[in-house]
Amino acid sequence: MEAYLVAVAVIALIYMLLAIGLNLQYGYTGLVNFGHVAFYAIGAYASALLSLKGWPLAPAFAVAMLLAGLAAYPIGLLSLRLSDDYLAVVTLGFSETVRLVIQQEEWLTRGVQGLPGIPRLFQFLGVGQYADIATLGVLIACNVVAIGLVTHLVRSPYGRLIQAVRDDETAVQALGKDPARVKVQVFMLGAGLAGLAGAFYAHVITYISPDQFLPLVTFYVWIAIIIGGPGRTSGAVIGSLILLVFLEGSRFARDFVPGVSEVQMASVRLALVGLALILFTIYRPQGIMGRQNL
Repeated sequence: MEAYLVAVAVIALIYMLLAIGLNLQYGYTGLVNFGHVAFYAIGAYASALLSLKGWPLAPAFAVAMLLAGLAAYPIGLLSLRLSDDYLAVVTLGFSETVRLVIQQEEWLTRGVQGLPGIPRLFQFLGVGQYADIATLGVLIACNVVAIGLVTHLVRSPYGRLIQAVRDDETAVQALGKDPARVKVQVFMLGAGLAGLAGAFYAHVITYISPDQFLPLVTFYVWIAIIIGGPGRTSGAVIGSLILLVFLEGSRFARDFVPGVSEVQMASVRLALVGLALILFTIYRPQGIMGRQNL
């Protein structure tokens, strides 16, 4: 039971990194990104491929973040010309393009067969409780650092600028500021955090394939932000924890619902998540923590 709880906590912290990055893009800057999973996948494959070639994990993680951030640069440029609706469609299309490239370029990614044998974090401790707890500790530290950096960022003059871009881009331009540069920078920062989350995921699971990076992942991260409260980092944290508790807790619901198969329960769980999203959107659009500046 203890090992299961540690494993759930690790996944929750990975989703927390994803939510912090997306909240920086949408909650603070107003960038509607429906393709967050693309940068998650880029980080996962970059770190996995480099580590399989013998790279130490620290530089492999750094490169994963860098590549995810650089991949976001052209999408950030597109955000300058597109309204929220069109940006959402473009980012969703980008995420599917990345997944199809991973699936088709078998010479590099092994396609649908996936990448097995990815080095586990702290594998020198062996496969078991100590390695898992060490991984949990590193993830907690990374999330604390990410929360601290984002908190410092949004409370700085730069943070007030990005929130002004979200609220009234025309007024920002009238004051002589450059909202275009700000949008691109924030989009790259959020993507870099997604790349870090992907690198952790690859080395925790030790096997990745294109089917693990469906748009559903982005959908889950959006739910975490909406539940917790967009525009507030504590909302991304609380929303991620609530989402994982709900997803994992609902796995046991089949024990209390007779006549429902595992496959059917998965559909029911997804329907309940969608219902929760609708209810929050209608009755508490500001989320649990409210839409504030942390």
